[in-house]
Amino acid sequence: MGTPAFSVPVLNALVDAGHEIAAVYCQPPRPAGRGKKDRPTPVHARAVELGLDVHHPVSLKTNAAQEDFAALNAEVAVVVAYGLILPQVVLDAPKRGCLNIHASLLPRWRGAAPIHRAIMAGDKETGVCIMQMEAGLDTGPVLLRHETTIGTEETTDQLHDRLSQMGADAIVKALAAIDTLTAAPQPDDGVTYAHKIDKHEAHVTWSVTALEVDRKIRGLSTFPGAWCEIDGQRVKLLASRLVDGTGTPGEVLDDALTVACGEGAVQLQRLQRAGKGAQDADVFQRGFPVAKGTQL
Repeated sequence: MGTPAFSVPVLNALVDAGHEIAAVYCQPPRPAGRGKKDRPTPVHARAVELGLDVHHPVSLKTNAAQEDFAALNAEVAVVVAYGLILPQVVLDAPKRGCLNIHASLLPRWRGAAPIHRAIMAGDKETGVCIMQMEAGLDTGPVLLRHETTIGTEETTDQLHDRLSQMGADAIVKALAAIDTLTAAPQPDDGVTYAHKIDKHEAHVTWSVTALEVDRKIRGLSTFPGAWCEIDGQRVKLLASRLVDGTGTPGEVLDDALTVACGEGAVQLQRLQRAGKGAQDADVFQRGFPVAKGTQL
């Protein structure tokens, strides 16, 4: 049970490990692209390629959807970024319950956007947890956890891809050892919630510290993308690093796109103008020069 690209390596890993996939559940196709035609989700598309049975109910709260799910007689459900609430009757249907792959070290960053929030908060490490699902929001006991260090210049996209593969590896190990794993209840201490990213968070305020600006740029890359205005044009800032520098907050300090913050400075490494593709800073500078002294 999964929907976005993050979930595809998990599906591949389950198939490669020889598990019989009774069915694949994902969100329904939705309008996308210029023609606004219904487009299947990444998991849907991959499941079709694999010749698997695909279900995409709008909700699992109807009797019909719950009866269809129960009729599968599944031994276990693997859930990763599915996007629909699983009612208790669905959680109880598989003989061994529902296992969720969550991209954080629970109980830190329960909720919708754990990868973004970990980077934006300056966490040094994160990971994936295999959790036995229950009715609460990411509150279930943890069967397995794998940890990893967050790189000092790593973006959400880069960490997303690493954790996706880590989750795929972890679920295969968990299923192989399911009879011997002990589910450890999550501690009450250290609970934080990774609230869904609001686009209003994406506007860069240069008066804060360079550390905060850098974390926002990396944490929101590539979606929704931190942004600022340059010469009246809205520009997404997709990669950055901390550098030395002082000046008026928002002032461009050199031709390498070093920008002063309330404390310290950041060097912008990848940018994207509206309607254009993302570009490394040197390429961006050739097509849209930003002179030293410009105020962002």
